[in-house]
Amino acid sequence: MPIIVRLDRVLADRKMTLTALAEQVGVSLVNLSNLKTGKVKAIRFSTLEAICRVLECQPGDILEYAEERAGD
Repeated sequence: MPIIVRLDRVLADRKMTLTALAEQVGVSLVNLSNLKTGKVKAIRFSTLEAICRVLECQPGDILEYAEERAGD
């Protein structure tokens, strides 16, 4: 998948747990866990906005584009 989710890295930098983020954002822990592991196909802008607000970051800090190589 060409979009890589770096939520775990940002959480570690902020010394915040996924559970604390879920509580502050108002999203279920399961949904955030699925996002963190890249198991989701979409994210609402309102959710992304809330995550960025709580983590004081930019969307590009959480999401990264990596071009797929041939054979991937």
